[in-house]
Amino acid sequence: MSAFVERRASSPARTDGKPVPPFPVKRILVSVVASFLFSVFLFAQTPRDSATQKEKAVTAHATGGFDVKVSPEALADKAADATLGRMTLNKQFHGDLDATSKGEMLTAATGVKDSGAYVAIERVTGTLGGRNGSFVLQHTGIMNRGTPELKIAVVPDSGTGQLTGLTGTMNIKIADGKHSYDFEYTLPDNQ
Repeated sequence: MSAFVERRASSPARTDGKPVPPFPVKRILVSVVASFLFSVFLFAQTPRDSATQKEKAVTAHATGGFDVKVSPEALADKAADATLGRMTLNKQFHGDLDATSKGEMLTAATGVKDSGAYVAIERVTGTLGGRNGSFVLQHTGIMNRGTPELKIAVVPDSGTGQLTGLTGTMNIKIADGKHSYDFEYTLPDNQ
């Protein structure tokens, strides 16, 4: 290809007297690389037939209440300002999920009333729908001037024991100072 580029570059003019534009090697190379990366991305997003995906799954709801104890802890960064916080979580779930959990939460407050955020990780250990084991929940909460947005999801592949393969999302409600959960989950039907 370099001989072709040199030949094109050394040809000063076409038959109509205008200069020959240089061969766009860089543009073509960028296009090829971009196409390749896009193809890899699409391939990664395509579901694969695997033993795990072929297993029959059971989707269910678990509901109930829970008690939570939140304890402030010191931040690793001793110089951090007061808008940042760290806390430990201890929960006792009741109802369809009979379990305890321990976790950690990081918070950020702002100078704007009712705005802030938190992230948390907690390991839940107990019984869900008659199955024993543990799993990890990941929380992301944002409050934007009083408008809450909360996502709580099971960390992929965190289930143990009879909860291996668990996926799902949890919603939390707080009414009159009482906490409740609604947990939509899926488990393989091979346990």
